[in-house]
Amino acid sequence: MLVSRSLSPSGVAGITLDSPQTRNALSDALLDELLAALDQVAADDAVRVVVLRSSHDRVFSSGGDLRAFADGQPAVVKYGGLDRFPRLYRRLGSLGKPVICAASGDVLAGAFGLALACDLVIAKEGVRFGCPEINVGVFPFMISSLIYRNVPRMRANELMMLGEPIDAREALRLDIVNAVVPAEEFEATVADWADRLAAKSPLLMRLGKNALDATRDMSLPEALATLQSQLALAFTTEDIVEGVAAFRERREPVWKGR
Repeated sequence: MLVSRSLSPSGVAGITLDSPQTRNALSDALLDELLAALDQVAADDAVRVVVLRSSHDRVFSSGGDLRAFADGQPAVVKYGGLDRFPRLYRRLGSLGKPVICAASGDVLAGAFGLALACDLVIAKEGVRFGCPEINVGVFPFMISSLIYRNVPRMRANELMMLGEPIDAREALRLDIVNAVVPAEEFEATVADWADRLAAKSPLLMRLGKNALDATRDMSLPEALATLQSQLALAFTTEDIVEGVAAFRERREPVWKGR
């Protein structure tokens, strides 16, 4: 197994990239397992939050498997396999559940896109982010659109064209990550954020995340019309009534998921 799963009592699903001997290179086999794991958590009502982790002590993932770039497979075969990356990035957006990238090690190349496709990124102090593909005669084609959507254009060009990584503090300054945490506080911080997300209404979280995913690339008038309909749908749920009642009564809400 290249990807492992766990589930906490509070509904936090951990998905761990577990191929330390390859620095969690995103091989076809690993990507297939990761996609399957995401499909499983999407279908599991017990899962409220997903945390992506790494079993490697210094690298979250080194990105695409370089060995596959230079092997002797026909170009048409390689092209057919490339759909795994866009499928992965789209799956994270359409999952219906918030996803935290727990960046405990360097996040490089295709894994940089993986982090940017998540909803929240928590980085351990000293971790590096970057797309070094150009240094080995490749270009970060599959993640360039994600980078352009999250990083200012000139800085995005610098990252992709020079191929030099940035540290976690610079990533925080660029709003690529949400928090940078000392090593001794990292696991506790990830657990705290995940538990706080898990405490929200899973139904409203799903409606909200789906709305964000659907309207991301719409024009403003189209987005507002779609969001208006989603808000009207939210008004029909029991959870929104429960949330307001709990607030007024100064108690913790009991979500019904409907």
